[in-house]
Amino acid sequence: MTTTRLAPFSLRSIAVPAFGPALMFSLGEGAILPVVALSARDLGASVAGAALIVTLIGLGSWFFNLPASLITLKFGERWAIVGAAAASAAALAAAAVAPLFPGGLWVLAAAMVVVGMAASVFSLARQKYLTEAVPVMLRARALSTLGGVNRIGIFIGPFIGAAVMQFAGITGAYWVGVVAMAAAAAVSVTIPDLEAAPAPEDGVPRQQPTLRSIAVSHAGVFLTVGGGVLLLSAIRASRQAVIPLWADHLGLDPTQASLIYGISGAIDMLVFYPAGRLMDRKGRQWVAVPSTLIMGTAMVLIPLSTGFVSLMLAALLIGFGNGISSGLNMTLGADFSPDAGRGQFLGIWRFMADAGSTGGPVLLSGVTAAVSLGAGVAATGVLGFAAAAVFAVTIPRLKYRRNY
Repeated sequence: MTTTRLAPFSLRSIAVPAFGPALMFSLGEGAILPVVALSARDLGASVAGAALIVTLIGLGSWFFNLPASLITLKFGERWAIVGAAAASAAALAAAAVAPLFPGGLWVLAAAMVVVGMAASVFSLARQKYLTEAVPVMLRARALSTLGGVNRIGIFIGPFIGAAVMQFAGITGAYWVGVVAMAAAAAVSVTIPDLEAAPAPEDGVPRQQPTLRSIAVSHAGVFLTVGGGVLLLSAIRASRQAVIPLWADHLGLDPTQASLIYGISGAIDMLVFYPAGRLMDRKGRQWVAVPSTLIMGTAMVLIPLSTGFVSLMLAALLIGFGNGISSGLNMTLGADFSPDAGRGQFLGIWRFMADAGSTGGPVLLSGVTAAVSLGAGVAATGVLGFAAAAVFAVTIPRLKYRRNY
């Protein structure tokens, strides 16, 4: 597949094949995420071991971002997406039957690594496809919608998994994931192909850029805007741990903590499309800077909260800030990616973003251990302010002026 866009283009015409698989894939992930640690414990893992197995999903995704770009280049976006969803379905099926094997814990661990690797391929190929299929004046809306759809799936997946577990036990969540991933693969087969790019006029085939050549030629982008993306990913990942940890610190019961977390997530899902439209009409800075400032401010306010209401207000602010940044990383990656070597560029871009997602919670943990939880939360808030400063300086003003 190449960089030539569908003509004539209609986002609505590819909405189901473009966003349907993403919804199914994220729903499958959402269904199994709450039970992976519990499954590991049932299979004999310690608390630390169970936490490590959950982390394997993120590590698998992080380290497979670069190979994912090569897989997408070799097989094309559509078949990379289909293959990733099918591989994830197979891995979740293995996780469901892991208790039947003597080394079931190792089976579960391997399955989570494969899920993470498949998620890396799926996400990169999906981003590359939309980048090339959607005209630039609609790019932020398309990628913000993709980010919003992912969040919707992650949000509703646990509820569907919980409903099935009432009848099938803890393995029911994995079978929900299997069905969702299989549905994602089936729908992905219907993704329209992009038109092939014309051959070079001189008839001489062009050499395909490598990961190394793209890293060198775009080092300036990776070290500037990419740094902002890394910081944004860090504060996003940290917020998922901060809310329940501070709720526990305040002595709130698990039901109250879950309610705060859930309502924050609901706000997160409601604002993705307006944010994408704003980025398309006014420019990326109009979302990048406010969203990171809002999240940074909310993080700094959390240690000042003293009860349910004040923590809820701070959590709502985090949800709003994160919601309006939906698709921002993908949009910036698409904006700066070259036509030749886009897959390799996005692989490096996603590697940096996942590095931030891993580093944010590590910073939170380290500062908390050295000083206090409040100091750790405030330190992650500073990441938001740093990201805002980077984006304000490095993101160029909108080059395209439109009348809508």
